Amino acid sequence: MLRVENQSLRTHYDILSVNEDASYDQIRENYKIAVLRSHPDKLCASPVPIHPTKNRQEIFLNVQKAWEVLSDPKSRQDYDDLLQASRNEAEVVDNEIKLGEMVVQVDGDGKELSYQCRCGDHFFISSVELQELGFSVKTSGASVILPCDSCSLKISVVIDVKDDLSMYF
Repeated sequence: MLRVENQSLRTHYDILSVNEDASYDQIRENYKIAVLRSHPDKLCASPVPIHPTKNRQEIFLNVQKAWEVLSDPKSRQDYDDLLQASRNEAEVVDNEIKLGEMVVQVDGDGKELSYQCRCGDHFFISSVELQELGFSVKTSGASVILPCDSCSLKISVVIDVKDDLSMYF
């Protein structure tokens, strides 16, 4: 992610003007457009600067970096994980609970964990979703942000070192 002048963060996806679920072909297509618009050799003849306050070379380098990260599946996945983690940290949560405070129910092949929200509905996550997020029996000292199904409240579920995670997976 890159910090821009208004202090908000621009992602590599923003730089290439693609959605986060964009295909490789969409990313490549927008990269070609962005690199042509920002390449210093191509801009010499351009009467209108693409961004009057930014250094053209900086814009070009940002486009190159975005392509470098998003064109490789492994680096893109690592970047997406980092992006998600930074969003989770930025989330405003109503409450922080421990995993042990959640109610566990067997749901077919997996388990469903829930915690009652103050609005009366529940925060839910399944053992399958926890595993997809990278949590396992050996995970400790991590957390996940859960939204309520009915209202705008969110909680942070903390997985403590002392938790017996075998009952959740």
